[in-house]
Amino acid sequence: MRPPGERAPVTTTESSKPEELKRSSGSSGGGGSGDAATSAAQLVAEIVASPIFYLVAGLVAIKLVASTGEQSLSIFLFAAAPITLLTLLSKSSLGQQVQASLNEKLPQLEAEAEAIRQQHAAEARRQSSWFGAGRPQLPAALGGRQPHLTGAVAGDYGFDPLGLSREPEAFGRSFEAELLHARWAMLGAVGALVPEALSMAGVELGEPVWWKVGASKLNSDQTLNWGGIEGFRIAGKQGIGIIAACQAVLMGGPEYARYVGIKSLEPVGVFLPGCPDINYPGGAPFDPLGFSKDAPGYVDQQVKEIKNGRIAMVAFLGYFAQAAATRQGPLQNLIDHLRDPVHNNIVTTLLGK
Repeated sequence: MRPPGERAPVTTTESSKPEELKRSSGSSGGGGSGDAATSAAQLVAEIVASPIFYLVAGLVAIKLVASTGEQSLSIFLFAAAPITLLTLLSKSSLGQQVQASLNEKLPQLEAEAEAIRQQHAAEARRQSSWFGAGRPQLPAALGGRQPHLTGAVAGDYGFDPLGLSREPEAFGRSFEAELLHARWAMLGAVGALVPEALSMAGVELGEPVWWKVGASKLNSDQTLNWGGIEGFRIAGKQGIGIIAACQAVLMGGPEYARYVGIKSLEPVGVFLPGCPDINYPGGAPFDPLGFSKDAPGYVDQQVKEIKNGRIAMVAFLGYFAQAAATRQGPLQNLIDHLRDPVHNNIVTTLLGK
């Protein structure tokens, strides 16, 4: 079996087909059952690879974990189930059939993906005011209008005063890193506020302030329930080691797939077109509603995503600063400021008044 991300050669002749395919594609009734099994396996792979699967599977895992008495081993096995299922499928004979079936369709799939990429580049981005030479840029005095930044990606304001992205490879790495951090920051900024808001609404969470939860868990046998709903947890009753292990397993597989690239799921028959590039994998798992087919709307969404992500990164930096200065959560800081903005602001906090 090839490592994830390495594509098998396209097979076009009967003599070059794997033995499994020859046996399953014969004139007997076995051909229909083989095709059905291949289609079913590919469907399973697409479902397991979808982010939506993790939401649904999480609810199922909560019920299963509760039924097993919340044992550490069962919790860890449930956390590792998605990546384990995909790995076993890729190494099975059925998985080889699925990949061979995908290889036969790859020329057409790649042609369709390339057509969408061209539509994004040749039409939508040229017509959008957020791309190209006419896009908004920061003044040169503030580090903007750098000649090596051409407005080819969302959120390019020409800012690179240190020239860190002069080389195309460095630019690609920097843009990918910024986009990943922006997406995590948007999730984290909201995630830090929700428990505090629920606590203020009367929901018992144990410790609702985001920066205090780790210490609280280390120093007590506190149980962490999602949304404060008793029993709505997977590893929340366990020690911090089990929680960290489950998180490493759940995030390790997707992060490895991201590192390999958009071809990482081809060994299990899942094609990701990457429209307009690898930072937007698309396909059934990541774009089930086909938003990328509306090129003008999609490029505008890309700009909104990176702009909101940058705001979220700055906001979370503010969360850290507020926590260090006030020893409170961000929502409580906001409420205190709105109640008495004259005496509760950054100046009075820094001056200790």
